[in-house]
Amino acid sequence: MHALTVHFEPGARTAWHTHPLGQTLHVTQGSGRVCLRGQAPKTINPGDTVWIPPGIEHWHGAGPETQMTHIAMQEMDDGSAATWLEHVSDADYDPA
Repeated sequence: MHALTVHFEPGARTAWHTHPLGQTLHVTQGSGRVCLRGQAPKTINPGDTVWIPPGIEHWHGAGPETQMTHIAMQEMDDGSAATWLEHVSDADYDPA
């Protein structure tokens, strides 16, 4: 198991990415967003735990005006925990 505590400043987010064995996110502070490819972003808050299945393209990060900290947990497969893709556009981050 590979686990990291990650802090995001307002508006910051990961790039689109996948995990070969899936990923669990547990929010510890602030408010953020998580988005699976083809879906609208969802708000995540302290105490929320989100499971992203293996191979699903997604991103996660802070809300537009809030910081967010989460624990990201994923297992490695052949030495890799993630495959990184393109940057998340502003339209993908805030489709309103």
